[in-house]
Amino acid sequence: METTQDLLSIPRRPLDVEDYVDILRRHKTWMAGPAFAALVLSVVVAFVWPDTYQSEATVQVIAPQVPERFVPSNVNSEMSQRINQMAQTVQSRANLINIIQSNGLYKSLLQRKPLEDVIEEMRSDIRISQVENLQLSNKAQYSAFRISFQYSNRNLAQKVTQELVRGFIDENLRTLSGQSTATTEFLKDEWEAAKKTLDDLENRLTQFRLQNAGRLPEQLQSNLTTLRTLEQQLSGVNEAISRIGQEKLLLESQIRVYKDQLQQLTQGGDQPLTVAAKNQRLVDLEHEIVTAETNVSSLKERYKETHPDVKAAEAQLAMLRGRRDAFLKEEEDKKSEPAPPKKNTLRIQGAPQLEAQIASLQSQVQARNLELDERTKAQKQLVTMITQYNDRIQSSPIMERTYDGLTRDYALAKARYDELNEKKSQSEIATSLENRGQGERLQLLDPASLPETPIQPKRLAIIGSGAAIGLLIGVFIGAAREMKDTSIKNLKDARAYTNLSVLGTVPLLENDLVVRRKRRLVWAAWVAACMGGMALMAGSMYYYYAVTRGA
Repeated sequence: METTQDLLSIPRRPLDVEDYVDILRRHKTWMAGPAFAALVLSVVVAFVWPDTYQSEATVQVIAPQVPERFVPSNVNSEMSQRINQMAQTVQSRANLINIIQSNGLYKSLLQRKPLEDVIEEMRSDIRISQVENLQLSNKAQYSAFRISFQYSNRNLAQKVTQELVRGFIDENLRTLSGQSTATTEFLKDEWEAAKKTLDDLENRLTQFRLQNAGRLPEQLQSNLTTLRTLEQQLSGVNEAISRIGQEKLLLESQIRVYKDQLQQLTQGGDQPLTVAAKNQRLVDLEHEIVTAETNVSSLKERYKETHPDVKAAEAQLAMLRGRRDAFLKEEEDKKSEPAPPKKNTLRIQGAPQLEAQIASLQSQVQARNLELDERTKAQKQLVTMITQYNDRIQSSPIMERTYDGLTRDYALAKARYDELNEKKSQSEIATSLENRGQGERLQLLDPASLPETPIQPKRLAIIGSGAAIGLLIGVFIGAAREMKDTSIKNLKDARAYTNLSVLGTVPLLENDLVVRRKRRLVWAAWVAACMGGMALMAGSMYYYYAVTRGA
């Protein structure tokens, strides 16, 4: 039994141009319908979609009129950063609500959405560009940025853009003035604190200087110089005391000699010349003793008591004192022997002159005593002053540590005070510059434009895209129907799929009435569709031009 051939498993034959024309003829309705429907839909959407106008303004960044090397600015942020900060303030919820309510924006949207969503919608309609260098027609470059706002009403778009620009300019002035004033106030507070610290340290340093006058490290050299001067003065006073003592001893020796002579004259001694010689010898011994004492004092000032020269001088002084004592003892022994009284009238006659000389010498001794008292007082004062200066010099290292700490703290406080004083002065000048409007500021370069044509929607692009999409849908539907239809449609299919020779063809016989009825129905459907589509398109156009644009 012969197997029946499965026609579905037979591959389709390659199509040629005639086949594509035939396919287009058979499925033209399915292709034209979606294309026309998409065209109508795109036209309706394009003209019902409300226009969106964009108003744009350009704001110029004006540099400070005074160079920054003369007056540094109190604001350390760049203009681009400040614009981002100002944009957050300008687009704040309170500011946008004020703009929406004052201009009556988004009325229909407010009826369908909450206020927060409307605010987000408005923020998406605001565009703020970054600061960039713009070159105008005169080839001059300006640092500027653009502010734009999109809205369905072009007049309101222009008005809102103007308010946004005004908000940026006002906020920039407030920001610069506020930051500059805050910087000045901060520096002023720091300056006052530094001044108070400096005053406290200055008072402490002054009080320390008053309490330790003469003990300061910076006075060490002068103290040493004064000490050497006092020691020289003390040496001079000691020498003067020695000299006065020597002169006093000589005067007292002469007084004793004159008194002995006077006693011999009054008692009538037989050997006055011998007594005078003995008295002269006593005076010489006294003179040598005074000289030896002076020598010992000078040696003790230069050397210690254990020095050989000091010991030799003290031994010589002791020897001279022993001679004087022995001589005085011998004279006293001789005076104790009784002698017969003898009168010598010639010698008694010289007694008044001796008494006068003795009185003169005694007055000189009193003068030397007064001078010796003054020198002794001066000596004590010098010793006291030398002790004080020695104490100052010895306590200088202790004072130096405390004094260096105070002076170091004072120097640091003074440097900080000077630094803050300079910064405060510069900040005050910068604040004054900002208050005068001569600092960095924003200026309107191009005012908010009144848009003539909408930026959205792009109606031609929407209509063309819609028609193209509809046509593609129709082609896809026609291709799908053609792929689904497996019937033999022409002689080429018959020859290709049956492998038989075609002797003739019989045309399809249909009732004329039925064919005409079908055609009338198709034409009626197409006329209705076209009229409906045209009405929709005309209505959308009328709504756009008469209602929307007219309003």
